[in-house]
Amino acid sequence: MKIPLVDLQSQYASIKAEVDSAIQQVIDRTAFIGGEGLELFEAEFAAFCEAKACVGVGNGTDALSLALRALGIGAGDEVITVAHTFIATTEAISMTGAQPVFVDICEDTMLMDPGKIEAAITPRTRAVLPVHLYGQPCDMDRILDIARRHHLKVVEDAAQAHGARWKGRRTGTLGDVACFSFYPGKNLGAYGDGGAVVSNDETLIQKIRMLANHGRLDKYTHEMEGVNSRLDGLQAAILRVKLRRLDGWNAARCRHAARYAGALRDVGVVLPAVNPNAEHVWHLFVIRSRERDQLQVRLKDKGVATGVHYPLPLHRQPAYRHLNLKPGSLPVTERVASEILSLPMYPELTEEQTAFVARAVAGV
Repeated sequence: MKIPLVDLQSQYASIKAEVDSAIQQVIDRTAFIGGEGLELFEAEFAAFCEAKACVGVGNGTDALSLALRALGIGAGDEVITVAHTFIATTEAISMTGAQPVFVDICEDTMLMDPGKIEAAITPRTRAVLPVHLYGQPCDMDRILDIARRHHLKVVEDAAQAHGARWKGRRTGTLGDVACFSFYPGKNLGAYGDGGAVVSNDETLIQKIRMLANHGRLDKYTHEMEGVNSRLDGLQAAILRVKLRRLDGWNAARCRHAARYAGALRDVGVVLPAVNPNAEHVWHLFVIRSRERDQLQVRLKDKGVATGVHYPLPLHRQPAYRHLNLKPGSLPVTERVASEILSLPMYPELTEEQTAFVARAVAGV
């Protein structure tokens, strides 16, 4: 049996007729930039997130940088975040001229440790950027409490957490603003790059909309210098088809995660922990093993594809050498990075496939 880490072909096959029709309608209308389809998707995704407003942008990295820029964050400022994430999180901070400041993560959830935030705050700190990694929201109560007391903005990196909840509230409504990626492999993925910014602050979303479209008020009136970062009509059409199925797909991911957890409880790996206040949407199912590399090779030999998200923490990347952060400066992050392994996770997995993966992990 060959089991991929993600199977986009199976997903496309299940919605092919509807997706093909949606794409053809966009082509027939030549509505490639902007238009009614994009407006409908923005309204529908805002409603899905239970937020007041949404703007589609070119990708998840742009979503983060535009949100930070709209909040007035720029040169000389600092933004607190984690090193256990994809580099897009910190690229976005640097794109504004600000500097990322890293804090360690919790051992169990592998998410931002709120207990480390206050020690990282300086007079230059302007925002906290928690990452809802793997599909689980961070401890937003503690993060928001610290942010309020220190007058900091909170920007959610929800690139892997479409539909997740914290105490019943969806990602997208927990901080001042939230940023999503629609990279193809995400829980809600486009057929190319795409992203969105969501908030209950409609004025902020309007500013981001202008920034993302050359700072325009209308076609040739520019209130400010912006960028070109727009979610195109074809991607919006595809995302509208997929969005209608997202709750069901997330529920399937939850079933797969429960089967994995039950089957792997006593096989010598560390299972992912879920905060009781969180509703995880399992973008990834990430186990930990001190023999991670050997386990990955064994699974490959059995036909099971795996991934490592992410093997080299950002503070140890060559790109951030200038921050002068030494080995051991983020001990939990560094330990986790050496042990994590992502197992196959996508809605179309079957019980037979998850059982096969579990047996392979167990060495049976």
